[in-house]
Amino acid sequence: MPAYKYQTNDGKALWYCSFHYKDWLGQNKRKKKMGFATRKAALEWERTFLDRESKNPDLLFSSFIENYMKDCENRMKPTTLASKKFMQESKILPFFGQVKLSKIDPLMVRRWQNELLDYRDENSKPYSKTYLRTLHAEFSAIMNYAVRYYGLPSNPCHVTGSIGKSKAKEMSIWSRDQFEHFITFEKRKAFHCAFNILYYTGMREGELLALTPADIPRDDLIIQINKNYEVVEGKEMLLTPKSEKSNRIITIHERLHKEILEYIDGMCIEKDERIFYFESAGLRQEFKRATKRAGLPPIRIHDLRHSHASLLIEMGVPITEISKRLGHENIETTLRVYSHLYPGKERNIPDLITAFFESESVENMDSSE
Repeated sequence: MPAYKYQTNDGKALWYCSFHYKDWLGQNKRKKKMGFATRKAALEWERTFLDRESKNPDLLFSSFIENYMKDCENRMKPTTLASKKFMQESKILPFFGQVKLSKIDPLMVRRWQNELLDYRDENSKPYSKTYLRTLHAEFSAIMNYAVRYYGLPSNPCHVTGSIGKSKAKEMSIWSRDQFEHFITFEKRKAFHCAFNILYYTGMREGELLALTPADIPRDDLIIQINKNYEVVEGKEMLLTPKSEKSNRIITIHERLHKEILEYIDGMCIEKDERIFYFESAGLRQEFKRATKRAGLPPIRIHDLRHSHASLLIEMGVPITEISKRLGHENIETTLRVYSHLYPGKERNIPDLITAFFESESVENMDSSE
């Protein structure tokens, strides 16, 4: 990999690199890059470029990540890309960036895991179990991509196994009485309306913040969910819902419908304008303040969604309908998240079976008469 010196018109000595390579179609190409202050800089640029064009596992992990993210750009939402980029830049690249992809083995992955497990912040708190699992899943997905497209023999994460836990140990839930107590301490109309929607529909935070007057028909007790509000790198975005099943219609009770329409009319909100003027941070801060005023045990704002699911389960709503209402991709997700809310309910099964057979006996008697 030679580099060459040349002189500019003003007499300044600079370096350039010129080389041949094969592109992704296997065709021979020539590349030339000028303007480097040193020979080392020119050679470094050439090596990095060839790394990015390479499709074998001998490139640097940092170069491989550039290719990986370029491939993801057209396949993922901006929010997902931003999340992946943050995890890679803060937790993965500092450890693996200058290592060749082919040299990343199970022992190195285990050392990385141990570094994450040993971490403590300024308050001596470790990473949460769910965050550890998320980091490992991200790295494992990257290495799976390397196996599939870069000829890496195997994913070393499969040998080391995962760390952390896939879900939090406990889910915090408010009963209806607790929520109704809480909402009396929220006097600001916008937040009062928002919290009522979250609790009595179970919609996600981003779905709430994306609502416009067009999503709430005046002549029907429904809310249409067809977009998701996110802020990515300081830019507000209205994206498609989380999944195909998240695009849905939620029925609401008349009292909530009336409150929403009165709020919209009072604020003179345009048909395509966002109903709520605040972002996630403002919503969460006000939720914490109102919770404190109400003297209730603190929960996350996302737990209002869980509280809604719990309310429906107590009301005896079929799990299939709960799954549709929450916008889960499949019923297995709903069962996995909320199965712990069903303990003891299987005791009702014998009574239900008995009732079924008793009704069947009555029907047979009626038909024989």
